[in-house]
Amino acid sequence: MLRKIAFGVLWLGFITYAFLLAPPNQPDTFELIQNLSLGQWQGINPLVIALFNLMGIWPMIYSAVMLIDGRGQKIPAWLFAIASFAVGAFAIVPYLALRKPNQEFIGKKNLLIKLLDSRVIGFVLTIAAVILVTYGLQGDWGNFVQQWQTNRFIHVMSLDFCLLCLLFPTLLGDDMARRGWQNPQLFWLIALVPLFGPLMYLCVRPPLPKADLEAIPNEEC
Repeated sequence: MLRKIAFGVLWLGFITYAFLLAPPNQPDTFELIQNLSLGQWQGINPLVIALFNLMGIWPMIYSAVMLIDGRGQKIPAWLFAIASFAVGAFAIVPYLALRKPNQEFIGKKNLLIKLLDSRVIGFVLTIAAVILVTYGLQGDWGNFVQQWQTNRFIHVMSLDFCLLCLLFPTLLGDDMARRGWQNPQLFWLIALVPLFGPLMYLCVRPPLPKADLEAIPNEEC
């Protein structure tokens, strides 16, 4: 119960800050989002471009764990995973509040679970992240700080990125346990390295063990 309350307070606090306390939106915010989404990046700080695209990689990282974790939950993990592609941590935190500890994988692996369980996903996401971070480091940090201080979209997106980095360990322990991987040193290495720690984990984690039980009826990912 304490965990649920903590995540609930975090969620409400983040929403309150994002809509009431963060810097105001700028007149060109919608145009900026549109250009970022359509790949029309001329004149946009590479740091903003990289951050925006990394916020598409984080939901993939979480999905590779959440949809497996969701097999043993009463709530539909896929719904929160899909929503996270649009709103990031605003969708992840409610799932973390509502889920229960789950260190077993029940049932057979369907096609989606097999895909998410594959290390190929980790390698592809890692390559994409390296390219984006390398590109973003060519950006203007002074301009980015100025935009962070004055633009709600960039301000909240940056905090969203940081929050996703901090929250991943809440799912990591159970996912490692499902794979019979008890390694506290590795857990903390993954947990303390932002972005590339979780990506490294997806690249090296052992596959889920083959289950002897059939999937529980009416229980989805």
